Amino acid sequence: MKELAVKVCGMREPENIRAVAQLPVDFLGFIFYAQSPRFVGDHFVMPANLPDAVRKVGVFVNERTEIILSRVQQYDLDFVQLHGNESAAQCEELFRLHVPVIKAFSVDDKFDFSTTVPYEPFVNYFLFDTKGKNYGGNGVTFNWNVLRKYQQRVPFFLSGGLNESNVAEISQLKDLNLFAIDLNSGVEVEPGKKRIDKIAAVISKINSIIK
Repeated sequence: MKELAVKVCGMREPENIRAVAQLPVDFLGFIFYAQSPRFVGDHFVMPANLPDAVRKVGVFVNERTEIILSRVQQYDLDFVQLHGNESAAQCEELFRLHVPVIKAFSVDDKFDFSTTVPYEPFVNYFLFDTKGKNYGGNGVTFNWNVLRKYQQRVPFFLSGGLNESNVAEISQLKDLNLFAIDLNSGVEVEPGKKRIDKIAAVISKINSIIK
């Protein structure tokens, strides 16, 4: 199985952010959606001197493009993750402005993957999360077999309830265009605060699968 990138999402507390950034992770996600229990808050300050190799992802839900752009500039974000019902036209707008985009979709057994096609020219990655009552952070996995209905043209992040006990099962997806796993509620002490040992355990499991 090819090497997988690791994203830890829902980061908020400076010391916790710094500690997670010292692990072999590739992306840190910061939620700029006020209704999320992991919302960074109105006065969030990005910790200084984070490793250059760790990409910062701003997560937005049905936000106006001008607000997204202001946050990209304010926090020096490397990617924006659109986790609501954003249109392909908005992704194109960001693409034309040279803002890398991860477009999330909420997946259940009935999800129609053809809805992702109009977005393909304008996104760097897709993210497939479990469909639930919240925009992400529902803490449960979806039926990964449905990912075989996906066209596999754009690499994707896998999200939704991943933790040490179930991450080994991603070996069943080794022939798909899986780029990264997205960790959130499955490695938390509480919303917005991650357990370093749990993240390290997940990464260790992934490495054992790849070998």
